[in-house]
Amino acid sequence: MSVIDCDYLPADKVVFPPELALLIIRKASVMAAAFEEQALDQLTKDARRALSQGTEPRRVIREMRL
Repeated sequence: MSVIDCDYLPADKVVFPPELALLIIRKASVMAAAFEEQALDQLTKDARRALSQGTEPRRVIREMRL
């Protein structure tokens, strides 16, 4: 037992099935790709809007931290 008595933590180790780990990795990869597409679309949209309003490209770069 640890110094802190915390009975809410599991006492025994849980075996994590490799198949489940693989499925989680695949799902995370799909989610990351979707997020990347959304981020790219949003950044492009914001940059186009700023440029159409006459903002200098260097300022857009600086403000978008590119």
